[in-house]
Amino acid sequence: MEHWDVIVVGAGAAGLVAATRAAERGRRTLLLEKNRKCGAKILMSGGTRCNLTHATDAAGIAAAFGRRQGAFLRSALAAFDPDAVVEMFHAAGVATKVEPGGKVFPASDSAVEVQRALLEMLRTSGAQLRRETPVTGIRADGGYWIVSTTGDDATAAAVIVTVGGQSYPGCGTTGDGYGWAKALGHKIIPPRPALAPLASSARWVAELRGVTVPDVQIELRPGDETAPVAATKRQRAERTRRGSLLLTHFGLSGPAAMNASGVLTATPHAGAWQAICDFLPAISEEALAAELAAAARNSGRRQVLTWIAERLPRRLATELLAQAQIPPDRAFAELARRERTELVAAVKRTCIPISGSLGFKKAEVTAGGVDLAEVDSRTMQSKLAPGLFFAGEILDVDGPIGGYNFQAAFSTGRLAGESA
Repeated sequence: MEHWDVIVVGAGAAGLVAATRAAERGRRTLLLEKNRKCGAKILMSGGTRCNLTHATDAAGIAAAFGRRQGAFLRSALAAFDPDAVVEMFHAAGVATKVEPGGKVFPASDSAVEVQRALLEMLRTSGAQLRRETPVTGIRADGGYWIVSTTGDDATAAAVIVTVGGQSYPGCGTTGDGYGWAKALGHKIIPPRPALAPLASSARWVAELRGVTVPDVQIELRPGDETAPVAATKRQRAERTRRGSLLLTHFGLSGPAAMNASGVLTATPHAGAWQAICDFLPAISEEALAAELAAAARNSGRRQVLTWIAERLPRRLATELLAQAQIPPDRAFAELARRERTELVAAVKRTCIPISGSLGFKKAEVTAGGVDLAEVDSRTMQSKLAPGLFFAGEILDVDGPIGGYNFQAAFSTGRLAGESA
């Protein structure tokens, strides 16, 4: 059997960075990838543009992951923050740009450029890459680790597992690492889809497929909750997300819906939910009602549809009028007070039935994974098995859309490569 200082399993974002860093430190490093292509998720992320990170600092990234996960990521982010990620790609010849909202993309809008840069960094480091080499098992033996593959076995002083979770299984992320970690004594937090589109049977949503609303606030509410007062203010805030929304033939997509999907998949009520949509979250119900009343006084002959369509996509505006039972040719002077009330409700509190998410097949990341309590956040080393490291999506770490998950992968991968 060949012997290595470090074997990295999985050539995704975390694995490529981990192997590169380990080799840069002079460690004889082998990177194993079961697919023909490396970084399959990199190539398809961000609509094939690859959202590398977010334009914030380490604290901002940690905050996006919440208290528990953010605390775990603190050391990794302190060592390799968003600026360091951008600098790494700049040094590799990949120019970047920051889009409104803070998303950082390659200036070329090409995920292929990102993948090629990571592979070139790996080559330059001296690490050896073996594609189409599926790993079948990892076990400890006599102070070394034995990594079994469909070909020859290999041994190493340290193993870094970066095989991802279960999202986009077509990319090869089929949950292989969970079985290895569990066999080595680790607890696995049950994996579930996160950042997944939501399914709805609402006919009007399907009819408006392709409509994008740039700023929507969504509250996911259990179907058996008959009134908002049934939940506390904190509970409602925890299941509320805001961002762009895309209406599709199957339901809801875009950042607002996908960021909210984890709320749904984390509960046993996944078959009976409602998405309460506020299509103008920047304005309160009271202020919207006042604007409608003022328009009725000052612009009586103007059509209500025209006024709404200046604020929302016209097809959606027409649907909201229909929900409020207001004819599309109704002028403000003809708008009754009751109709104004119904229109405000339609704009601010439209209820869309949700039957569930589209699952792992369409989820961008996996929630759950290796229990963070059993991993040393200062090194990414297992607390149960010295010489075993974890990085990336196999960990119980999942953040919102916006480059946060790639940042976590790069940071934990870098720290594992630095420590192994």
